Amino acid sequence: MINLSDVSKTFTLHNQGSAVIKVISNVSFAVVPGECVALTGASGAGKSTLMRMIYGNYLTQAGQIRIGGLNIVQAEPRDVIKLRRDVLGYVSQFLRVVPRVPTRDVVAEPLRALGIPEIDAHDRASALLKQLNIPERLWSLSPTTFSGGEQQRVNIARGFAHAYPAMLLDEPTASLDAANREVVLSLIEDAKARGAAIIGIFHDEAARAQVCDREIDVAQFTPGLAA
Repeated sequence: MINLSDVSKTFTLHNQGSAVIKVISNVSFAVVPGECVALTGASGAGKSTLMRMIYGNYLTQAGQIRIGGLNIVQAEPRDVIKLRRDVLGYVSQFLRVVPRVPTRDVVAEPLRALGIPEIDAHDRASALLKQLNIPERLWSLSPTTFSGGEQQRVNIARGFAHAYPAMLLDEPTASLDAANREVVLSLIEDAKARGAAIIGIFHDEAARAQVCDREIDVAQFTPGLAA
């Protein structure tokens, strides 16, 4: 479902004499349906950069990144947008939404984009918000007014609204208390059970041990950090 082959990334610092920084080189691995793979490595190893490359937010200088058969390195923007709508979900550390949009609409939006009727999309959103312990009195309010932990749970609900075949999770249990952490891990386990291929960054070692099938140390692909 997710296949990286000889992927490399550099950044050019145009305001510093066009210096070129090699971030990661020759990354190759695959993730099959029903598997959760953790990206590990010290801060600066390139975990988040690699995640953004897989999602198509960062350009790739070399190699291929195939999601469900589509090579996003060479894909047209419209094909990447379609992939994100239908196939590839992404739960980031930060909730970015249009202000004043009600929380339930924020969570239901990925389903509405797929043509799911509003009542069904709202039912799914309501169920997830309830499962993640967001009080019903808040569902009609914008999540921009919520606490960090509440925003993270809304972000997770939105990310799990659609049954994406592939998912990227960037610190999904950060800012959560023990009870909500367990809810999120349960959602991840359910996604694996239905066949989702998942790549995640988990600084929570216990969470990583619970839901991840194996680990990939990104430092091995990082110039200057590899052993």
